[in-house]
Amino acid sequence: MELVSKLKEREENGNPISVGVVGCGQMGSGLAHTIGNIKGMKISAIADVDPEKGISTLEQMGYKRGNIVVTDSPSAAEDAINNNKPVVTADPFMMAELDGLEANVEATGVPDVGAKFAYQSIMNKKPVIMLNAEADITVGVYLNSLARKMGSLYTVASGDEPGVCKMLFEQATLMGFEVVTLGKGKNNVIDYYATVESCREEAESKDMNPKMLASFKDGTKTMVEMAAVSNATGLVPDVAGMHGPKVELEDLSKVFIPKADGGIFSGKGRVDFSTGAIAPGVFAIVYSEDERIQKDMKFITKEDGPYYLHFRPYHLCDIETPQSIAEAVLLNEVTVTAETMHSEVVCKAKRDMKPGEILGGIGGTDWHGHIMTYADSSAAGAVPIGIGQGGKVISPIKKGDVITKDKVALNRGSFVYKLRELQDSLIGDGK
Repeated sequence: MELVSKLKEREENGNPISVGVVGCGQMGSGLAHTIGNIKGMKISAIADVDPEKGISTLEQMGYKRGNIVVTDSPSAAEDAINNNKPVVTADPFMMAELDGLEANVEATGVPDVGAKFAYQSIMNKKPVIMLNAEADITVGVYLNSLARKMGSLYTVASGDEPGVCKMLFEQATLMGFEVVTLGKGKNNVIDYYATVESCREEAESKDMNPKMLASFKDGTKTMVEMAAVSNATGLVPDVAGMHGPKVELEDLSKVFIPKADGGIFSGKGRVDFSTGAIAPGVFAIVYSEDERIQKDMKFITKEDGPYYLHFRPYHLCDIETPQSIAEAVLLNEVTVTAETMHSEVVCKAKRDMKPGEILGGIGGTDWHGHIMTYADSSAAGAVPIGIGQGGKVISPIKKGDVITKDKVALNRGSFVYKLRELQDSLIGDGK
């Protein structure tokens, strides 16, 4: 593999790819450990609001505390990297400017931080790899366009569902199949009203952030992941919120197909998910009416067709992200990007809210994410999840309602809001 040989060459030359990671939670710390096991790549800087998380991660990787440089000074950070000492900082935006870093991975999951950091990395012509799908589905189209204009690189990471689904999509397309469905397994039925408190005990037992677990349980993460798939491929949800039936492996190609052929969809080209026992797998349902191909597929797979299942039984999240880093730095290639918006994830109320209340963020008590087509979201005036936090309620909102812009004064001062305005002017309102 070309990447492996190129990494080997970098290692032999004593010049491993120097990587920065923004956000040292479950994903960021796992990525740091993964990079530490790859010859030809090294972790050079970690940013987190709690620097101790970065220090602890590096110590677990074998670094001595005395050799870790904790600083918010760009010059001190550059000196440390040049002297082969890892940097920990509370200031992520400093890392967008450091010459000693060849690429940065954004892993905070916070839309405003992710948008601002990606923008600054792009403006400094430094590749940025997003493990922050929440920011990507909000302003990724604009950031991708900006990166190309600037001669930089912006991409969503491999390993998470969008990256693996895009891989299945491209493989199927290159085999001449029509992709009918791209989907993922979700390991539990959605609890739309999950909160930090309802998830706290389970989260602590799994060493997880309760807010992150709440965003998984209330369906927001699934909606975000499949919206990223939609925007990268053009496939769309069949209905708002997707169907999400419980379907096991042997029945995927019978259910996730058009109604005319016995399935659940109004047509082809859909994204969806199953709560069957296929998690953490991802899948593609593909179609061919070519009789010769059907004959070959019957011989190879024992399936009758014309619908066929392509299934990958896992996605390895941050453990697979180094492939995107290597592709970006060594080949100047992206993993997942979007040219326009096909789907939007909007805020849907978890509770009744009255004027004067301030909307919280992802995994909170106020709303969960709900996927819609971009056209339907725009027509409804729905609030995208990436710009919902900090909005002030100006008209009563009922539990279960999609939150619309006429009922909330959005936080126009946030960086992600400003980028979203630029993106909307770039691609239009979807109507």
